[in-house]
Amino acid sequence: KQTIASPLVGTFYASATINGNPYVEVGHRVKKGQVVCIIEAMKIMNEITSPFDGTVKEIVVRNGEVVGFDQTIMVIE
Repeated sequence: KQTIASPLVGTFYASATINGNPYVEVGHRVKKGQVVCIIEAMKIMNEITSPFDGTVKEIVVRNGEVVGFDQTIMVIE
């Protein structure tokens, strides 16, 4: 079990647009380097990528929630 942590303080977004499909959902397989979410900081949209291959086991934060530096946002197995 590994985690993806937020590299900065900002707002978590699961998709690129308000009504868009999420980048990943629980149960999805991810590849290293694949975009898993966006964190907005100071009006800049930062794409967050997975540092490893695996399956999304849990998305810890909700869409639109503020996240802190190094806060766990996803659990990958």
